[in-house]
Amino acid sequence: MNYRHIYHAGNFADVLKHVVLTRLIRYMQKKDGGFRVLDTHAGIGLYDLSSEEAQKTGEWIDGIGKLMEAELGPQVSELLEPYLSAIRELNPQGGIRFYPGSPKLARMLFRPQDRLSAMELHPEDYVRLHRLFEGDHHARITELDGWLALGAHLPPKEKRGIVLVDPPFEEEDEYQRLAEGLEKAYRRFPGGTYCLWYPLKKGAPIKEFHEALQALDIPKMLCAELAVRSDRGITGLTGSGLVIVNPPFTLKDELHQLLPALKDHLAQDRFASNRAFWLRGENKAVKDD
Repeated sequence: MNYRHIYHAGNFADVLKHVVLTRLIRYMQKKDGGFRVLDTHAGIGLYDLSSEEAQKTGEWIDGIGKLMEAELGPQVSELLEPYLSAIRELNPQGGIRFYPGSPKLARMLFRPQDRLSAMELHPEDYVRLHRLFEGDHHARITELDGWLALGAHLPPKEKRGIVLVDPPFEEEDEYQRLAEGLEKAYRRFPGGTYCLWYPLKKGAPIKEFHEALQALDIPKMLCAELAVRSDRGITGLTGSGLVIVNPPFTLKDELHQLLPALKDHLAQDRFASNRAFWLRGENKAVKDD
């Protein structure tokens, strides 16, 4: 429970995660019926990038800071519009001081019939998250280990939902735990759309993680990865990935457009790369590097 997302808010990994989350929400909203976003590791919900913690690392500068200033083509701009518009709404004076975490971003995109369930275990972060959504009848904030939510809070009463699992990866077995958590959640809610975040760094067991997911009895899993730099001589985060279970049929083509653009604008060296491919469900892989 030492992880504090304020040090990393708005970085390149947040950009990838939140761009895909907005695409999933917009797809769900093509139907009139309401749905629920279940955020298992929610954080504080809203981040002040002028704070001492955020300024200490400055990771947002090479993430959302670059993207907000980028010249984007019309198709990519349209796909990014829900995400970037939410950030502009939080910063009416211009610039980027406030950045939305996943629960705040989802809530900003909701219709009256959509709902949020957000879990946070860290006591101080839970208090801040609860205060942010106090009086909001569209949001239910719970002080709970997010891993437990994959059993206790599924399926949602709406029977439609996005389950975002974004653990801090403080423990060595988090990749295995993520695969096991998905297996448990999918048994309870096989019709849900799951979005699982994981870090890319030197020595990470990505191949074993993907194989563990492929071994699950889940028909469709799409994977998106963005690396912004080489992992040679670097022990920290060099990229991140998302596994999307039951992805919208439109997402593959959207990733074709989004990932190369994000790579071009967020690259930190010439070894930046991206790829999108099916772990399960489609015979033809999609890859962009």
